[in-house]
Amino acid sequence: MEEYKITNDIRPRGLDSAYVIGPFDKAKEALESEGYEVIGLKENAKLRIEHGANSFVSRNGNWTREGVLYLPDKRILLVSNNPIMQNAKYATACHRKREKFYLTDEQVESSLEGSIDLRGKPIPTNRFAEDTRTAQIFGEVVGDYGLFLKEARIEEMPIWLDFTEDKAFVRPVWFDNLDNGSLLDGNVGGLVFGGRMRGVKGGEATQKISRSYTSFTNK
Repeated sequence: MEEYKITNDIRPRGLDSAYVIGPFDKAKEALESEGYEVIGLKENAKLRIEHGANSFVSRNGNWTREGVLYLPDKRILLVSNNPIMQNAKYATACHRKREKFYLTDEQVESSLEGSIDLRGKPIPTNRFAEDTRTAQIFGEVVGDYGLFLKEARIEEMPIWLDFTEDKAFVRPVWFDNLDNGSLLDGNVGGLVFGGRMRGVKGGEATQKISRSYTSFTNK
């Protein structure tokens, strides 16, 4: 059985984070076997704020647990209840065959609660708290993350999306690095290729993230 190396590069008192590189399903399996959950966009933004613009987590993108849902009625929604997370092996197999991960009506319905309409122009970093998309995505850290990006000389955060079809499908979310403007990419079909997936222990229930952390790589 092929093994995927987990790198535990962020270990504050409150939130322990690690990443692994591999196909989406194998990376998710490896992280979960060590007690990690796939990171969400808000937690990812918190780590970047805490560890700075020059940190590894800011200079390298990764998959997050959210997905982008494309509907026949032309809606394009960020969903936290991402069907890929419950069907990682099947979704990765679809991408291996260069096919989209199409959804049943039941999967679509279960994904809609709390969804966010992503359509629109790139979001200026000085208006993060005013834009309903970023306000919902980043929650209480929306203003801080907008300021963080502004101080990193990023004027706007792009959002890349695919085109809708006559069948519902879902794409993973790649949260790109600061060199690419903290791009929120919902147009990636490469689950089978070796992308970076970041996980966390603790999540929303933890205390405030500390600035102190240790980096090491398992050999």
